[in-house]
Amino acid sequence: MRAVKMAPAGGLARCPWVSLALLALLAPAALALTERYPALSLFQQERHRQRHGPAGEWAEQYSAECDSSFLHFHESDCDIGGSSSCESILSLNTEKILSQAKLLAEQKRFPFATDNDSTNEELAIAYVLIGNGLYDEAIRHFSTMLQEEPELVSAIYGRGIAYGKKGLHDMKNAELALFELSRVISLEPDHPEVFEQRAEILSPLGRISEALSDLTKAIQLQPSARLYRHRGTLYFISEDYATAHEDFQRSLELNKNQPIAMLYKGLTFFHRGLLKEAIESFKEALKQKADFIDAYKSLGQAYRYSYSETLQLKGMMLYHHGSLDEALKNFKRCLQLEPYNEVCQYMKGLSHVAMGQFYEGIKAQTKVMLNDPLPGQKASPEYLKVKYLREYSRYLHAHLDTPLTEYNTDTDLPGNFKDHWAKNLPFLIENYEEQPGLQPHIKDVLFQNFESYKPDVQELICVADHLGSMMQYETPGFLPNKRIHRAMGLATLEVMQAVQRTWANSKVRMNGKTRLMQWRDMFDIAVKWRRIADPDQPVLWLDQMPARSLSRGFNNHINLIRGQVINMRYLEYFEKILHFIKDRILVYHGANNPKGLLEVREALEKVQKVEDLLPIMKFNSKTRDGFTVNTKVPSLKDQGKEYDGFTITITGDKVGNILFSVETQTTEERTQLYHAEIDALYKDLTAKGKILILSAELGEVDAVCNLILSLVYYFYNLMPLSRGSSVIAYSVIMGALMASGKEVSGKIPKGKASIKISKCISSALMEELVDFEAMTAPGSEAFTKIARSWMNLKSISPSYKSLPSVSETFPTLRTMIEVLNTDSSHCLKKTIVVV
Repeated sequence: MRAVKMAPAGGLARCPWVSLALLALLAPAALALTERYPALSLFQQERHRQRHGPAGEWAEQYSAECDSSFLHFHESDCDIGGSSSCESILSLNTEKILSQAKLLAEQKRFPFATDNDSTNEELAIAYVLIGNGLYDEAIRHFSTMLQEEPELVSAIYGRGIAYGKKGLHDMKNAELALFELSRVISLEPDHPEVFEQRAEILSPLGRISEALSDLTKAIQLQPSARLYRHRGTLYFISEDYATAHEDFQRSLELNKNQPIAMLYKGLTFFHRGLLKEAIESFKEALKQKADFIDAYKSLGQAYRYSYSETLQLKGMMLYHHGSLDEALKNFKRCLQLEPYNEVCQYMKGLSHVAMGQFYEGIKAQTKVMLNDPLPGQKASPEYLKVKYLREYSRYLHAHLDTPLTEYNTDTDLPGNFKDHWAKNLPFLIENYEEQPGLQPHIKDVLFQNFESYKPDVQELICVADHLGSMMQYETPGFLPNKRIHRAMGLATLEVMQAVQRTWANSKVRMNGKTRLMQWRDMFDIAVKWRRIADPDQPVLWLDQMPARSLSRGFNNHINLIRGQVINMRYLEYFEKILHFIKDRILVYHGANNPKGLLEVREALEKVQKVEDLLPIMKFNSKTRDGFTVNTKVPSLKDQGKEYDGFTITITGDKVGNILFSVETQTTEERTQLYHAEIDALYKDLTAKGKILILSAELGEVDAVCNLILSLVYYFYNLMPLSRGSSVIAYSVIMGALMASGKEVSGKIPKGKASIKISKCISSALMEELVDFEAMTAPGSEAFTKIARSWMNLKSISPSYKSLPSVSETFPTLRTMIEVLNTDSSHCLKKTIVVV
């Protein structure tokens, strides 16, 4: 769930980091000194209650100065040394001041009272002067006393308080206040209130870490609900909401009846996106204080965000289910409630573009682009992605009506643009020339009714839906995406038709050229369908990236265990990987630690899970902090030769602090080796496919099926695309097998999910296929055997031959988008001929 920020209001507009309700929340904490010594501000406190309520002037000053402290020091209303009005105030209130001072001295209700009654009366007078806002007079009074007794702690402390209350906007006052309080701490280091007071001066100066240190020391000396609340406030201002929550919770444990602390606790939940918990805390604050206006405001805002959050999540779910029109409705409603919601704005633009509504899509994208992050603020994922999406949207719009056979996206898009997009880097591309703006003569894609297609095309669409559904991984957490189902079903049929033509010696039209189809052309058919099904993700050939970028390599990385988080989707493969790691450890110690090999072998026999490897890592200094294991992929073309597979990395020192990950690195050299292997297999496949067309003997069919699976085995291990390798490869498997006369009738069993290396939410949908099965298989023969065991191949239905040509029926991006937009509910009412 995303974290959300309360909008600034009123006087806080100049301080955007201050959250809604902070103004009134911090004010009561400003009375911390009064909590300890209530008589100090007796007259002023009463006057404030009459004018502003309990926290009026404190809040007013907080708004005016954007002050981050929880004890606000304000200037005296007059200058005693040079104002006749001040003299009249003193003369009018002398009797009252002396009376209050006498009472204060008798009760010793001021800091660091002494055993001398006369000294206490003098000290009390100065403290009452502070309470009346006569700070300069109080300072003079304390200074006179300190001339006679330089280490009179109460006078030093009081003078420090008076300097602070004169106004921290004058750095001289702040420095003097800190100097005096530091002197007190050196003389009396065990008084928590002095550390707290110094923290109250440090915080508005921006010295938050020092203030936190002082509050921590005060808590160590004498923990209290107030101190935890004050420290929590500073953590809150520092946007360390988790730590702030801990302090507010401790404060409430010591004193449950604190509506302010309860409200703050709710705000720490709110800012972390935990809206349900925030709402519960706001309600509890209102139980404690029924007229708590800020709690009502926060509760209302949380409900509003909660509803917009619900609409956002619902829209995301619908988008990744393939219901783009319904998703768009939710994103629009989300933006009505929360106009600056970047996620909803981005997804609105993406939904429009995916459906071919480019004008509205780019308009929404531009709004996200204009929402520049503030200095020091981290840019949102949507902000980082939106410029790539806008440029790609312009490119798609310009090619809506150009035959797909006449251009190549990988060569058209600038190299640096592709490189940055695939790596999800900020859009900082030197000398980049933007794609042309939308051309008025190219109209948006219009909705196409299912009934408007001819009956044979309707049949084609329904068969594609059925084939696409065969690629769905049936397990919790994998949402079926009917849009991708249709796209990859159509890709499967187009691959089948293209392979059949190739085996019949027909040429194909690709990238503006007419020639015999190569293996990349076969995969490119699936690539184009995957690209248009979800334009949010860059589906790009990595070997078409700039040479400098390719030489550095592209790392496709996924965490299997990170800390205490286990990636449950790949749990099925942990045992297989663990067995491989144990074998490699034995080989390593056999070569580098033969004397300790027996001990290592015995320890490995006890290893049942990844965490059990940690003690074994200590056996050798080189593996103490972690180790990596590289898999190897045996060549069919050159027996005995091996290629680099993927790398397994384990680091950590204890359970709960482990990183267990796998990654593949696509470099130019590695790519060329795999290409040579795939070239040889494709050449053999084409030759055997041509023989199969003439003689459909069982042995020939099996040989062709095995070659198809072997070819895709190397494709899986190469991982040559920036996104979508899994579903693209599987649609090629299905299409090529159909060309050979065999159809996949079995669904992918549980546990055969692939590693889809992507941070996007859609990676959890249907791209999770069988590439991890290929990557962990010891060779192509083993992978072929495993895959055929659950594919349940059967003879293809003759009805496929009567289906119209996919490439001729949908020759442009416009026609592709139209068919993906078409409602598929009609297919549920039809009997699919191939079933």
